[in-house]
Amino acid sequence: MQVILLEKVANLGNLGEVVRVRDGFARNFLIPQKKARRATEAALKEFEARRAELEKAQAERLAAAEALAQRLEGHTLKLSQKAGVDGRLFGSVTTMDVASALAADGFSGIEKSQVRLPDGPIKQIGEYPVQVVLHPDVTAAVTVAVAGELA
Repeated sequence: MQVILLEKVANLGNLGEVVRVRDGFARNFLIPQKKARRATEAALKEFEARRAELEKAQAERLAAAEALAQRLEGHTLKLSQKAGVDGRLFGSVTTMDVASALAADGFSGIEKSQVRLPDGPIKQIGEYPVQVVLHPDVTAAVTVAVAGELA
């Protein structure tokens, strides 16, 4: 299926590009999330009429993401989990835990899908680097310090 991208999509294309994607990806993700629209003649004409408005909105989202990234960059997030005497956690620290802790620290609007744990869920106490993808072009590095509390 051919779609017109209404915003920049990582590993796919930029605003206004007409790309060919699998039908399921378009129907189940791109179109419901308002990231793309079916590429028909009428849709192409309507897109060209709205292009300036969409570019302005994308620039505003990028500026907001860059501002949030500057605030986030170098931030150390402290989490406390139950752990055994050897330093292993009972359970793990997941992307959801990191996102909710960031929201508690005043960084609202960050979802768990934006948090990237390079080695999967954290299962030991210590400090770990975490990436927060705020926009396809903007990534912030955060340090997660996991402290253990004895059970």
